[in-house]
Amino acid sequence: MPSQLQKAFRPPPESCNFCAGIRSVPRVSNVDPDDFERRYAYGAGPVIVTDATANWTAPEVFDYWFFGKIYETYGARRGAARCQFFPYKTGFRSLQEALSLEEARVNYEPGTEPWYFGWSNCDPVILKVLREHYGRPYFLPRASENNAVDWVFMGGTGLGAHMHVDNVRLPSWQSQLKGAKEWILAPPPECYYSCDFLSVVVQTGDTSKFNLKVPLIHL
Repeated sequence: MPSQLQKAFRPPPESCNFCAGIRSVPRVSNVDPDDFERRYAYGAGPVIVTDATANWTAPEVFDYWFFGKIYETYGARRGAARCQFFPYKTGFRSLQEALSLEEARVNYEPGTEPWYFGWSNCDPVILKVLREHYGRPYFLPRASENNAVDWVFMGGTGLGAHMHVDNVRLPSWQSQLKGAKEWILAPPPECYYSCDFLSVVVQTGDTSKFNLKVPLIHL
């Protein structure tokens, strides 16, 4: 069955126990990997780790112009061209177009259109450059898998992703490198009366874990 149809005909959960009783998102720091694995890693509940980016250079180095330069240098490679690109509500047709904005729009000057987009980096050369500035979060269980594809999302106020389900195989983590972002997590329709909607704002330096294997809907 095509992937889009798999999402449309997503099987319902056997029960709503995976989200029942979750009413807030804990914030932790200096957490031991074994403790994280036991308490948070594979459960449905989200968690925010506040100190995972402390030794990374990405918060200082990464910005719109950094990515523009990287993809100007390496973006024509065949590997980079195969990566996924999500324009959301911008109308951008490609990552190259999204990374070619005028400075006024990048800086959200009055009268310019907002922007927010994301993409997967599946090119090993670009991945090597990016991972010089961040690494595997220290709290992840020692036996957990490491994906060869990383995702980047960036933009400012006024736009964001639509409410959606991420159909992924493993739990995921996301680090907020600049600014702040609001996550809204919703249970699937069949669990609306058993589980709460959650809203959480992640700040610069926060790393959030969401178990996207279970059918939490988010924007």
